[in-house]
Amino acid sequence: MTTLGSVVESGRWRSVLSWISMVCILTAIGQSPTTRAVEPERSYSLATASTGGTYYPVGVAIATLTKIRLQPQKGISLSAVSSAGSAENIDQLATNQVQFAILQGLYGAWAWNGAGNIGQRQTHLRSVSMLWQNVEHFIIRTESAQTGNIEDIHNLYHRAFSLGKQQSGTEGSGHHILLSNGIDSKQLRLVSMGYGTSASSLISGEIDGINVPAGVPVAAVSEVFSSLGNSVRLLDFTDEQLARVNQPYQLWQRYVIPINTYPGQTRPVQTISQPNFLAVRDDVDEQAVYEITRTLYENMSFLHGIHPATKDMALDKAVEGLPMPLHPGAARFYREQGILIPPHLLPGT
Repeated sequence: MTTLGSVVESGRWRSVLSWISMVCILTAIGQSPTTRAVEPERSYSLATASTGGTYYPVGVAIATLTKIRLQPQKGISLSAVSSAGSAENIDQLATNQVQFAILQGLYGAWAWNGAGNIGQRQTHLRSVSMLWQNVEHFIIRTESAQTGNIEDIHNLYHRAFSLGKQQSGTEGSGHHILLSNGIDSKQLRLVSMGYGTSASSLISGEIDGINVPAGVPVAAVSEVFSSLGNSVRLLDFTDEQLARVNQPYQLWQRYVIPINTYPGQTRPVQTISQPNFLAVRDDVDEQAVYEITRTLYENMSFLHGIHPATKDMALDKAVEGLPMPLHPGAARFYREQGILIPPHLLPGT
């Protein structure tokens, strides 16, 4: 029988969706799948991103955990859905197609301030929790890596490059990073692809570079290095390049990808990362958000087993870097845990 451990070790996290694996997970965390609900059903949708990155498997894990822990007794459940990423997630939150979403910090800041690719303030949005760091993986062929840092993207002008799917957070933040450092992304022959397709196209020689921002390690990046080895290069960022990216929002930080994180990676990569966070509509039931927040932090080992990126999550980091005020349900849980909430994140601000 498939166990949660074998699902994680083999990378077949999609089987979390199956009822066979669900039963295994239920056994692992001590719940019965036949427990009857005793409260009215409150079902919500959680928007993630494409299946080749980190948003989707972590979103599936959060949804699965909620169904196991909260649906039987509380009637609260989440269903994870794939999407093009942060930009589409914000649109779906605005139209109530979904009630929860994983967002990049940059897109959260844009949405709350009515800036960047969003344009109009999204005052219906609230924060639930910081999740993990979204690590930038700019990968190009070694022959084009003259400096080894982001400046080398200049060498790909008029060549095929994947910045992610159209309207995705990957694409939007990629444009921001490049333009901040004087790289005209319009001079690239951009193609619109998800993470898995981008990796396959780089391997096959159809394109010359990709960016895959996600929690480390990223399956698509591992695939690239397993196939291409030293013929590709993960680009670094200098301190000056990092400082330029952080205008006007101080979101990114230094992130070092350790040696051997990816097959054949013989040097640490000095890249950058921005936070991802869980967002929710302000009209979602306060008690439901409270219960979901509580459940996340009472079952961290379960999330850690699904994807290593979630090891960044910790209660003492829950409100760090959030770009918009907390939902009252989340704020209530953090107060109970003795977490100091900064004034700008208090509900009603």
